[in-house]
Amino acid sequence: MQQISLITLGISDVARSQRFYAEGFGWQPIYTNGEITFYQMNGLVLGTWLAPLLAADAGLPGPLAPGGLALSHNVTTREAVPPLIERLLAAGGRLLKAPVEPPHGGLAGHVADPDGHVWEIACNPDWAIDAEGRLTFGAPSLGS
Repeated sequence: MQQISLITLGISDVARSQRFYAEGFGWQPIYTNGEITFYQMNGLVLGTWLAPLLAADAGLPGPLAPGGLALSHNVTTREAVPPLIERLLAAGGRLLKAPVEPPHGGLAGHVADPDGHVWEIACNPDWAIDAEGRLTFGAPSLGS
């Protein structure tokens, strides 16, 4: 079975991170204790945890640094991309790449959260999103 249950991002400030995810995406925590916050997603949990504690839990000698991956938040229409990016910027995010139309169509831009984690905000016309927000991969135009 291919599965991801939990993604945890290292952060430096719990309140600042909560503001970004609550005011930017509109997400509400299901648990927080001043060190870690969990958000119930559609089929997995996203956690934000103070970076030194996350590193210690993993047995690493120092804090984890963001990089090497991008998370994606897909929306159902092109028109939904710019206002979501604006909300994320107003909530403390940093614009990395303004929305552009990729070769396969749709619209996508990139924002960093306050700790530098990269979020792609995208509408891909070939990928279906159901009522629960679950994305189904579809690539008819990616190979053309």
